[in-house]
Amino acid sequence: MTDTVMRGWWSGWTRSRVRWLAALVCWGGLAALALPRLQPPPPAHRARPAPPSRLLLQSEPAASTPPAPLHALHALPATDTRVLTEEELRADAERRLPSLPLAYWHRHKDDKNKYYKKKECAPFPSIYDLEFHNTYWQTMHSSEGAFHLYGAYMDRRNTSRIGPAVRVLAVHDRIKPTIATHCQLWFEERDQPVVVRNLEYKYVWNSKWGNYRDRVLQPYLLACVLPAEVRDLVPASVSLVENPCDRATNNLRVHYDAPPTGGRKEFAVCVKGLDFLHEDLSVRLVEWIELVRLLGADKIFFYELQVHPNITKVLDYYANLGAVTVTPITLPGGQPNLPGLQHMYLKKKTTHKRQMELIPYNDCLYRHMYEYRWLALLDIDEVIVPLEDGGWSGLMRRALPLSAPAPGKPPRSSYHASNLYFLDSLRHEHGWEEGVPRYMHMLQHVYRTRNFTKPGQYVKAFHETDRVLALHNHFPLACLGGACSSYALETRHARLQHYRADCVTALSKTCAELRAQPERDTSLWRWKDVLVARADEALTKLGFLPPHR
Repeated sequence: MTDTVMRGWWSGWTRSRVRWLAALVCWGGLAALALPRLQPPPPAHRARPAPPSRLLLQSEPAASTPPAPLHALHALPATDTRVLTEEELRADAERRLPSLPLAYWHRHKDDKNKYYKKKECAPFPSIYDLEFHNTYWQTMHSSEGAFHLYGAYMDRRNTSRIGPAVRVLAVHDRIKPTIATHCQLWFEERDQPVVVRNLEYKYVWNSKWGNYRDRVLQPYLLACVLPAEVRDLVPASVSLVENPCDRATNNLRVHYDAPPTGGRKEFAVCVKGLDFLHEDLSVRLVEWIELVRLLGADKIFFYELQVHPNITKVLDYYANLGAVTVTPITLPGGQPNLPGLQHMYLKKKTTHKRQMELIPYNDCLYRHMYEYRWLALLDIDEVIVPLEDGGWSGLMRRALPLSAPAPGKPPRSSYHASNLYFLDSLRHEHGWEEGVPRYMHMLQHVYRTRNFTKPGQYVKAFHETDRVLALHNHFPLACLGGACSSYALETRHARLQHYRADCVTALSKTCAELRAQPERDTSLWRWKDVLVARADEALTKLGFLPPHR
């Protein structure tokens, strides 16, 4: 019985154990089949997933750079951290806008007695109440149109018959102004202004040249004569008003650089507003600057409308050398100053352009008439070339005895050179010149028109700063001490070499005649070696030429 029971128990336990073992084997097999499917593929066969967008600005550990040094964590960005003082801000503003008497205003802005006779009459204008116009101009509205004022200058030249006066350079939209205007003259030495009537509207143009009508801005030179009690003083600033007691909306610094004790220098060059926004003439400009400096120009005064960045680079280079000064300028009135549009306007409105060029020319005269004896108004594609002398000084020493006026005639006011064209098309017909770098534009152009333009046409001159009152591109328009008298330099002594693509538009009918039978002319090669050396040095420093060629 017992054996029978034991055999039954053992048999049941054995069968149960077998069933459990069988179940474990089945589960193990299933697990072995499932595990490979649950594992990720090997790294060699998968692409790295893109990080979530929130991690795009973070570095993943595997791709990160080593941590920055501790001192770098505290470094500041390389920004300009300077804070200008009030004095530095004023100096910077006066540098940018030389016609603004900011320093004078600051010294006297709190003075209680700066008015004429009573507080309501001709009060000293605050800088913040001035009416600025197109950055570099100030405006006076009158009952007969608007005046836009550009600059004011102290004229103490002995040749002036009206005596010491403040000249004001302006444009006005009337051709024959009759309105009485007044000058409020402000001095360091006096609280009250001196109020005088404007003596004249000197028209800096010729009625036969076009635009002779109202509602078109016309260039004028006004004259504020100093009365006897202040003739030995120099005004600090001047305001133009219609009535003596008016509250002025303009106040111009009066420019006056006293004559140097060591005597004046000889030559400076004035260049009208440069308009080369999309035309890179930088290399040609270097050649031209170096040439006029070789010939005798102590300094070149550029006025700038819009220029290519490489031209700015050239001008900055020579400004740092003290060889040039660059003055930004804008067009007054409703004329466009937007880059590009301004160029299109000036190209189409040539008469307006010629009228507005007289502003920088005459500003250059009055800013530098005490520093230089002669001023030449040149474009950057032309130069007065002496043929028998090494430079302009020798040329003028030769010309002065020859140009002595006849008895009873006024002294000379200018000395002009006749115009010869060196046209691009003439060079293209003859190829490149050997031994001259191809980037030296003037040295490469050695074929010119056979004949000069007609006497008096397109000439350029050296102007006597003691004599000229108002300047035009080619001749003086008005002179001190009598009528203007220009002497024509003999063509065997000097000529104006003008490097153009073609004749000016006005000569289109006669240009074929001028271009016929061109002549080879290497007069400029007298300065070739030194000119190439100087230009190459500048071009290399500017990065336009490789350092080791």
